[in-house]
Amino acid sequence: MDIGRERKPPWLRATLHPEGPNARELKTIVRKGGLHTVCEEASCPNISECWEDREATLLVLGDRCTRRCGFCDVQTAKPLPADPNEPERIAEAVEAMGLRFAVLTGVARDDLPLGGAEIWADCVRAIRAKLPSCGVELLPPDFSGESAAIRTIVEAEPSVFAHNLETVRRLHGRIRPAFDYDRSLEVLRMAKRLRPDQVTKSNIIVGMGETPVEVTGALADLAEVGCEIVTIGQYLQPTRHHLPVDRWVTPEEFAEHRSTGESLGIAHVEAGPLVRSSYRAGQQYRSATEALSRDGGAGL
Repeated sequence: MDIGRERKPPWLRATLHPEGPNARELKTIVRKGGLHTVCEEASCPNISECWEDREATLLVLGDRCTRRCGFCDVQTAKPLPADPNEPERIAEAVEAMGLRFAVLTGVARDDLPLGGAEIWADCVRAIRAKLPSCGVELLPPDFSGESAAIRTIVEAEPSVFAHNLETVRRLHGRIRPAFDYDRSLEVLRMAKRLRPDQVTKSNIIVGMGETPVEVTGALADLAEVGCEIVTIGQYLQPTRHHLPVDRWVTPEEFAEHRSTGESLGIAHVEAGPLVRSSYRAGQQYRSATEALSRDGGAGL
């Protein structure tokens, strides 16, 4: 039975937050400038909250991925050539929107040298040149575990280095066949080792066949590699061709995951049915750095 096609439980009905003045202004800027944000293109239910804080997510290196994951709606296809001017265009969009915190995410580009890591790094530098006060989170793929690629990104000094684990060890090979559970953990470990005072972050999607005990195991693994922020949200099947929803995770279970993650030493765990990896990213960053400062962790 595909429960994803049944009526969703009440806690998955998004509450529409009224647009405040910042959100309305950003919407106008985006329309007039012909800008593209993941927030709108992915129909994120949290868009008004994030935009009111002047936070938004932009896509790097196109919308064609060289890998295929069972939960992801991004098309797998031969990518278009990389645009060397993309970092400047990204920075201009961030400046035009007056963002306080920008999240850059992107597809896997195994066709490019080091997976296009230099372009990711140049985006950080370009944003900082135009808007020095803007926080920047990078959410890249694993670059096949290439240490040179991770070093290239880390040396650009993003506020947050994020890489998503997405699911538990047992399911990883089936759900993310081109990725590797331990390699993803090593990417996070490497980023932390290269720059200990940098915040690292990951995401877990639940409702794809995992058990609560397995989620605890994944949280423990993320804590062990020094991850300071973890987001946990409900899987929603994009189309019938994607992995079916296994179960609707209750708000009570999300609360338990949050408590478990924090007890393991993760500074900030954002867990809830509608939470996405970029949800209130700037607020998550501030919360984590405040917690680490109180606890004397990560040198912050």
